[in-house]
Amino acid sequence: MTKLPLEGVTVLEFCQYLAGPYAGLRLADLGARVIKVERPRGGDACRALATKDMWAGEDSVLFHTINRNKESFAADLKDPEHLDIVRELVATADVVTHNFRPGVMERIGLDYEAVKAINPEVVYGEVSGYGKEGPWAALPGQDLLAQARTGAMWHSGAADDPPTPLGLAVADMACGLHLAQGILAALVRRRRTGQGGLVEVSLAESLLDVQFEGLTVFLNHAGELPARSRVAPAHPYLGAPYGVYATSDSAIALSMGDVSRVLIALGLDPVEEAPGADAFVERDEIKAQIEVQLATRSTAEWMARLNGVGHWACEVLDYARLADHDGYRVLGMEQVVSRDDGISVRTTRCPIRVGGERLYSDRAAPRLGDANEQIMAELAS
Repeated sequence: MTKLPLEGVTVLEFCQYLAGPYAGLRLADLGARVIKVERPRGGDACRALATKDMWAGEDSVLFHTINRNKESFAADLKDPEHLDIVRELVATADVVTHNFRPGVMERIGLDYEAVKAINPEVVYGEVSGYGKEGPWAALPGQDLLAQARTGAMWHSGAADDPPTPLGLAVADMACGLHLAQGILAALVRRRRTGQGGLVEVSLAESLLDVQFEGLTVFLNHAGELPARSRVAPAHPYLGAPYGVYATSDSAIALSMGDVSRVLIALGLDPVEEAPGADAFVERDEIKAQIEVQLATRSTAEWMARLNGVGHWACEVLDYARLADHDGYRVLGMEQVVSRDDGISVRTTRCPIRVGGERLYSDRAAPRLGDANEQIMAELAS
């Protein structure tokens, strides 16, 4: 197997829930040793956060999906003796990450300046909800609330729908990826210059970044707000036929393209845009025609016609049909992670390939404090 690019890098993770641990997950996938520093009673709060009431032993399946291939060191950061041990760990680490609210690590004595004094070359990563300044700084950094505060809910749903959140933890995932990206850049710089550094990310800034299209329109077009379609909504700034439509047996997604060519392929009359026509009104009228027509035949029949004119389209798959499709199976995205106590969870692998090889790891999330004995021995040696 190809040597993983982060082998030899040690990460101390003072993180819980999703954003910070997601960055740690990606670093672990790429070969880093990631040690979760957890409170002795309960540990990472995500251990008790169960999706669909799914558990693997005493921990939630969600915890296992985002903390595989890590170690756990249980320490009470309010206990001076435990804190001294943690400071010894800090001295040996390449990276330290946390996602506490602003001010918490300062009170503990593990903020960037304090850690830098112990380990001058450390790369220190911080996750917050909304940064350290302004009226939102002390508010809880939670995915749904971040979507609400950053305008992201006005991109999903139809024109008359209420604000519609994306049904994924998009703020946490994007923020975790940005943290990992910043840490990797800082590690590259350290290798060249010997200089560590501080990497800061927030849920709000990550969500604003992924909305660059809509915000750029707003900022450059006199405050133009997203105009969600009333029919087959998908993207508020794209015209017909872009959207998802029901067919007689399932649903079909139509991407961007020549709308007249699509209409002809569907057996409808092509359109000629009248001078001065409202693009969004025209969009909804055209999509309404497409919606009625697509409901009359099966997805396979429409796909044959659309493929015939070279228009990008595909059937909308649910998880059951996705898992049964050769296109999914050939990607090899599934793996089973397990522990010596019998815990076993089927989940996804790292999506990155290195040296042409997929990155699998069969090591489940750690038991709380499972690495204490080993780490104490390492510090004593």
